Amino acid sequence: MMASTTDLRRFPGFLAITLTCLVVLYAPLIVVAVYSFNASTSITNWGGFSLTWYVDVFTGPDAPKFQRAAINSLIIAVCAAVAATSIATAAAVAMTRAGRFKGKTLSFALINLPLMVPEVVTAVASLVFFSAIGFTTGLLTILLAHIVFCIPFAYLPISARMQSIPDTYEQAAMDLYATPRQAFTMVLLPLMTPGILSGFLLAFIISLDDFLITNFVKGAGVETLPTAIFGSVKQGIKPNIMAISTLMLGVSVVFVSLSWLIGRTGQNKK
Repeated sequence: MMASTTDLRRFPGFLAITLTCLVVLYAPLIVVAVYSFNASTSITNWGGFSLTWYVDVFTGPDAPKFQRAAINSLIIAVCAAVAATSIATAAAVAMTRAGRFKGKTLSFALINLPLMVPEVVTAVASLVFFSAIGFTTGLLTILLAHIVFCIPFAYLPISARMQSIPDTYEQAAMDLYATPRQAFTMVLLPLMTPGILSGFLLAFIISLDDFLITNFVKGAGVETLPTAIFGSVKQGIKPNIMAISTLMLGVSVVFVSLSWLIGRTGQNKK
């Protein structure tokens, strides 16, 4: 009886609201993906199925520009994800295994603060900070900014994984004469691995897709894939932009799905 009264699917209008939300969220993505296979140069009139614009992405006149931007994006995303995941792992261990300490609540708030602050504020603050300390904007400033805002995204799945692991495993290891270092590297770290991988993948895709903060701190002549796409769109939307956007969408879907599956695998093995 209780289940029937709390089943959201039975609420009046649930289906209509759900379908409306799905259409608003995903219809633009579907339109872009469909028209990326359009044989016509028009972005609104369908001229038949073709892979022309995907070939153009790799061999067309704009290919060198997009390839350089893609390489920059990959280098920054990998480095930022590795650094952010390392910091987030250390933070998660400290927050969940150090017991109660003064400033713990403040530390938790500071770790998650980039999630609450509007992205444009973070972008402006990063630019002002780099200018104040005399940093020349370029790949290094992009990397530093990405590490900062990727930390909370990597921290969330790692922390969630840590909270599901009781400290009895480490205590049992140390009862068997393992040192704290051995208990961490040989017992706790393998148990944390699904959360760490999930956090890395999430941080990687967040860094790879970022446009706003990157656009503020990239400096002249430095482009990542999102800023290169934006620069091309300002000169007019071409069909090859839809092909690049669809490829990025596919990469995002794959990485987010992997992050979810790895996190779920870790929960099932608990």
